Amino acid sequence: QVQLVESGGGLAQPGGSLRLSCAAAGFTFSNYFMSWARQTPGKGLEWVAGIHGDGSDTYYADSVKGRFTISRDNAKNTLYLQMNSLKPEDTATYHCAKARHVRIMCDKSVCWDFWGRGTQVTIFS
Repeated sequence: QVQLVESGGGLAQPGGSLRLSCAAAGFTFSNYFMSWARQTPGKGLEWVAGIHGDGSDTYYADSVKGRFTISRDNAKNTLYLQMNSLKPEDTATYHCAKARHVRIMCDKSVCWDFWGRGTQVTIFS
């Protein structure tokens, strides 16, 4: 019954911005650590950012720190990723992922139990 649906991807030029959204349903959204991860054919799956259920702490991969901001609106059951200063290396399919256990940080796929189908982000010169 869990559903995660990403949106907001598209084309952007280097230095540009995009805002991704993930609409969640089928579970108590505010109880779970949520993540954004990205996937490419060459590099595989890479964790990007995470946020605790109450939004008290956020975490970022070194490759995006200072450029991306993860946030959530628990009243709307929605997760966001604001992406600024985009680089060609950010090109990937971006997925929203739910942690398997309540109130536990999870920054790797082994502790995710659901993730969405993804939204494509392409950065080009």
